[in-house]
Amino acid sequence: MVVFKLSDEYNSPIPAARFFRALIGDFHNLIPKLMPEAMESIDIVQGDGGAGTIMQINFTEGGEFSFIKSRVDVLDEETLTCVYRLIEGSQLMEKFESIAYEVNFEPTPDGGSKSRIASTYYTKGDFQLNEEEIKAGREREA
Repeated sequence: MVVFKLSDEYNSPIPAARFFRALIGDFHNLIPKLMPEAMESIDIVQGDGGAGTIMQINFTEGGEFSFIKSRVDVLDEETLTCVYRLIEGSQLMEKFESIAYEVNFEPTPDGGSKSRIASTYYTKGDFQLNEEEIKAGREREA
């Protein structure tokens, strides 16, 4: 297994707690509305939205994937942190054991927020992944 890590940081004028509630707490309702050309729906397969919840993201026809499933490992509203892991889905999981994401939101002095997203890719066998492939995949997600 090969482990590859990548992180990004974003600034927003939206207050951290509000941004966290919208993007993390209401993810399954909000994201399909924001990205209808890419996502058909997000279904909660198991759980109540907190740690242990499994969600299935169903993509629109013609996309690279039909679905992926993710599991919420940590959801901490005090620290505005969410850790989740992709655990199943289409061709993506042929090369990966899992992909873990840690998302943190923090307030900025101007009343907005800074979010940090750290991604950790756990490959199967000796599959090698390079930074260019990850960046290309992330651009398709955006």
